[in-house]
Amino acid sequence: MQLAGRITLVTGGGSGLGLAAATALTDRGARVVIADLPTERAQEAAAAIGARFVAADILDEEQLAVALDAIEEAGPLRAVVHTAGRGGDRLRILDRDGGPAPMASFEEVVRLNLFGTYNVLRLCAARMAGNEELVDGERGAFVLTASVAAFDGQIGQTSYAASKAAVHGITLVAARDLASWAIRVNTIAPGLFDTPMLARLRQDIREGLAESVPFPRRLGAPAEFGSLAVNMIENGYLNGETVRLDGSIRMAPR
Repeated sequence: MQLAGRITLVTGGGSGLGLAAATALTDRGARVVIADLPTERAQEAAAAIGARFVAADILDEEQLAVALDAIEEAGPLRAVVHTAGRGGDRLRILDRDGGPAPMASFEEVVRLNLFGTYNVLRLCAARMAGNEELVDGERGAFVLTASVAAFDGQIGQTSYAASKAAVHGITLVAARDLASWAIRVNTIAPGLFDTPMLARLRQDIREGLAESVPFPRRLGAPAEFGSLAVNMIENGYLNGETVRLDGSIRMAPR
């Protein structure tokens, strides 16, 4: 898919990997809309790269519908990069006294990361299905976000690993489901990236994380995530794949 002039949606695009993807798409000439929670920071980030901002909770069907209506006033939605989500709760299945972890915490992480992904996927795909086919036969394309935790979940990552493994599991099925509508679905599973979340860690911890990456021995740059997201949309033969973007790291148990 050629991105120039195409309307693309980036969920969670107000910061981190989402903002990097939105920036990369803008650089390729796409007309980018960022959907995020209504914070001043997210709105300023969108304005800084020339993207439009719409407020939406990815779990709220009505809010997403209103956002999609607003987007389609400018033309058909052709691509979605879905990065909205949250980190894990770092709770073990049993605590030190042998007590079970709270179910509510597990549900909260899975609900946002998995249910939120499915909600965005189904509602945006329904809009794309009505698009006219492009010259290459496509109607639309998705890039979802999993994590290396889907494959190498660490101690205390039960909820996060489960939610991201499910996103990986959805990918091929979604690509097959939507093939008859000429809509592609791929997923990126990022490793350790230099995002605002990691920026809150002590410098020595950040350096230790960087040293754990085989090569290149550093944290990933958000722009590298954005570059891959763009390539997944542009490469019309890439479909149903989850690509690890992690410097070949395999996470240790803890």
